[in-house]
Amino acid sequence: MPAILGKKVGMTCVYDDQGRQVPVTVIEAGPCQVLQVKTVETDGYNAVQLGFGDLPDRKVSRPAAGHVKKAGARAKRFVREYRTEDTENYEPGATVTVAEFQDVALVDVTGVSKGRGFAGVMKRHGFKGQGASHGTERKHRAAGSIGRGSGIPGRGVAKGKRMAGHMGHKKRTVEKINIMKVDTDANLLVVKGSVPGPNGGYVMVRSARKTGPAKA
Repeated sequence: MPAILGKKVGMTCVYDDQGRQVPVTVIEAGPCQVLQVKTVETDGYNAVQLGFGDLPDRKVSRPAAGHVKKAGARAKRFVREYRTEDTENYEPGATVTVAEFQDVALVDVTGVSKGRGFAGVMKRHGFKGQGASHGTERKHRAAGSIGRGSGIPGRGVAKGKRMAGHMGHKKRTVEKINIMKVDTDANLLVVKGSVPGPNGGYVMVRSARKTGPAKA
């Protein structure tokens, strides 16, 4: 189950074999370095830690420098690990490239969604708002009553109530999306549709964990 780290370049479109226009996302995938290989004997579980993008020495802390020194690598800007049972196929300091996805059809892409700041209930949850006429004044986009009603008095606001608040900037995963092209020369991975995050945002790509047909 291969995995790789990368950076979202942006979206464009390609044409399939039937001449249909397909929206795609271009990802600069790797090359990554293996910073650590975790096993059940040493860490309690099997995982591989990858790093992407060199970090300047002036920004590297002593603990981070000591950690990557064990693998004979440089400190990285983006570091993530993924669970796998194939840890014997990886060695600290080894390089992981996009070529590992040549025979992979579907992938899961994980990133951090775009932050929207503080948003109201209409933008954040899709509320329709209050009436636009018949005496409504300065309450058009308000949430309305948030109490529990007369049946349970004095209990305050229920947990999980949909209200205004911080929107976006959350870890999100898009599952089972098609790989349209793998460019090993330019370290590019072209996947169908959109992926979380802004252009330039870091993402993690791994072969799809769920079986079944790809998303339309």
